[in-house]
Amino acid sequence: MRLRLQVTRRLEPSASMVFFVSALSLLLAFLVSGLLFVFLGISPLEAYRVFWQGAFGSLYALSETVKRMIPLAIIGAGLAVSFQASVWNIGAEGQMLIGAIVGTWVALFSPLPPSLLLPVMFVLGFLGGALWGTFAAWCRNRLAINEIITTLMLNYVAANLVLYLILGPWKGKTVRGFAYTDPFPQEAWLTTIGTTRVPLATFLFAFLTALFCYFLLAKTTFGFELRVVGRGEKAAHLAGIPAKRVVALVLFLSGGLAGIAGVGEVSGIHHMLRHPAHISLGYGFTAIIVAWIARANPLGAL
Repeated sequence: MRLRLQVTRRLEPSASMVFFVSALSLLLAFLVSGLLFVFLGISPLEAYRVFWQGAFGSLYALSETVKRMIPLAIIGAGLAVSFQASVWNIGAEGQMLIGAIVGTWVALFSPLPPSLLLPVMFVLGFLGGALWGTFAAWCRNRLAINEIITTLMLNYVAANLVLYLILGPWKGKTVRGFAYTDPFPQEAWLTTIGTTRVPLATFLFAFLTALFCYFLLAKTTFGFELRVVGRGEKAAHLAGIPAKRVVALVLFLSGGLAGIAGVGEVSGIHHMLRHPAHISLGYGFTAIIVAWIARANPLGAL
């Protein structure tokens, strides 16, 4: 009796397989990093101990880690939605900076009463980042330009726009040696948690964003359409799903969330518009890795 084996590709990996591969990947990463430390003459255990102390070894270290986690979680959740649709938004860095620019304009130059500054900063910051992302969607849908190119290039446009503003018309009156705007009024500052530098509002918003994006993907008709488009636009077209509309909406959403992260940085951390490298420590690019490690699951971005 002859036995016949047939290998069939899984359409979706099981939860246990995902856990096993993730754990194995983490272990291999530690092993490879450890070999690098050995090659440099550094004890791997000592290096990992320093890493742990720097990130979690004190209340200050933990708060600084959480402070940096907030923009990554907000942007990562939006990018997870985008990647589920196979829309490769590489422009979250620029969208974040646009949100910071819009938030700064509201804080320093708008005629709004103080009580409305923060709400309007976040609403318009969302719209600024969203429209910056939607332009890439328009280029893809109307001009057949790949969104990877447009979103990536727009990062540099946004960064240079920040530089133009802080070195030109928005340059602070008391600047000495560094380029930044005047400080925001106190009414445009986010409240922090205790004595830390962790803004309470954006900390809570990061969790709400992850839950919202997960619900959008898993429990709504739009989430289903989005995932179908991610499997293939031709299949989506045959199913009557408007793929171009889905592309525009996911770039609108992911860009808007990046814009909110930008407002959170200028209103909660810096209280002014500064050099692009100070506003974002590469959060927009790092969030791409966060979304990939999370397997495009918004909850995993936390």
